[in-house]
Amino acid sequence: VPSAIQVEKHLNLSLGSLVCFNILFQISDTEWEDLLEEFEEKSYLSAHRWRPGQDPYSLYAFNQRESERVPSNRALRDTRHYRCSTLHYDSELPSTSIVITFHNEARSTLLRTVRSVLNRTPVHLIHEIILVDDFSHDQNDCLLLTKLPKVRCLRNNRREGLIRSRVRGADAAGAGVLTFLDSHCEVNKDWLPPLLQMIKEDPHCVASPVIDIISMDTFAYVAASSDLQGGFDWSLHFKWEQLSAEKRAKREDPTEPIKTPIIAGGLFVINKSWFIHLGKYDTAMDIWGGENFELSFRVWMCGGSLLIVPCSRVGHVFRKKHPYIFPEGNANTYIKNTRRTAEVWMDEFRLFYYSARPAARGKSYGDIRGRQELRKNLMCKSFKWYLDNVYPELKVPDDSDAKSGVIRQRQNCLEAQQVEGQDLPVLTLAPCSRTKDVPVRSQVSLPNL
Repeated sequence: VPSAIQVEKHLNLSLGSLVCFNILFQISDTEWEDLLEEFEEKSYLSAHRWRPGQDPYSLYAFNQRESERVPSNRALRDTRHYRCSTLHYDSELPSTSIVITFHNEARSTLLRTVRSVLNRTPVHLIHEIILVDDFSHDQNDCLLLTKLPKVRCLRNNRREGLIRSRVRGADAAGAGVLTFLDSHCEVNKDWLPPLLQMIKEDPHCVASPVIDIISMDTFAYVAASSDLQGGFDWSLHFKWEQLSAEKRAKREDPTEPIKTPIIAGGLFVINKSWFIHLGKYDTAMDIWGGENFELSFRVWMCGGSLLIVPCSRVGHVFRKKHPYIFPEGNANTYIKNTRRTAEVWMDEFRLFYYSARPAARGKSYGDIRGRQELRKNLMCKSFKWYLDNVYPELKVPDDSDAKSGVIRQRQNCLEAQQVEGQDLPVLTLAPCSRTKDVPVRSQVSLPNL
């Protein structure tokens, strides 16, 4: 019986077409290495390189010069707890379609992401790697990578953003399990089996790795704490939180998965049928931002769960700003997306969102009737249930947290005046009104800081 590589050469097919043949023929480790070596890495990386005199942060908001110095197949320290290496997983785990979306990603980081997956994942667990090119300037950033085994490339004919691009990749996926990764990450040793094990045991769970840190300046790989959960404040700002003392006390085994109220959103595994049943993503959201809240609320409130799996580690380049353009502006896009989330999923608690993010009032957020109907059809629980059972650590504001009174600076007081055509009042300093005949125009509620 010929090997897959022999069949490919005989039929003169591209390396990308090996996805089909891998189902029929077993590729030996040696032939797998040959396939990876045949990729013309130097030629691929020669385009769009950093040049002396250029700002290395200008294109990608991370140090492009340092990224290009790091090999695509560099060795990584195993950052898992030592007990993880003693665990055993089912021999017949489901394979997965790995979906990676990008827009004008640095070739060095994109290639390193793909190579880390190919180098550190059992071959039989990779059904395919789907790259979704969200209308990058150079289509060869994606197309040339199809010369690597198992890699497919889909290109948008206009800018769609991460959310709609992920849905396109998911729709094209052939496996029953979806794995979403960002385009500037590196998977660590044995990262995938623990995630797939969770999905096999419970098809309604969403499994996320512990996200290690890749420095945006030096590209050093730094281990993150495994005692963290995802959290947020009422403005729907994501943050990492230490596990409560109660949760830490219950975790006798450091390899046990952690139930998290919310996931960061970039890296997770989900059963494809469950993803479709839940309504995929809200595709009326734009570009990036807020989709992790909408998905997390929906998973928990509609019968699923979110887990962080400590024995799975994936490094991610965290940047301080976005290198790409938001057509409606970064802040307006985030407000639109989070306002859609608040209106559909947060019930009466959405008022706290507007209090924490007053700029959201009056901003357009599109038609949400389809998402409201989805929630009704799925018979999802209330947001109060979510707060009581999933995220009791989030404090609900009450009247005791506020003080009412006049804000004074010597003889001047802060006044709020409504201006025609503006949603928010204008604040000004003016002489304080002392007589009963001249009322104070407004009083300001101050949080008890």
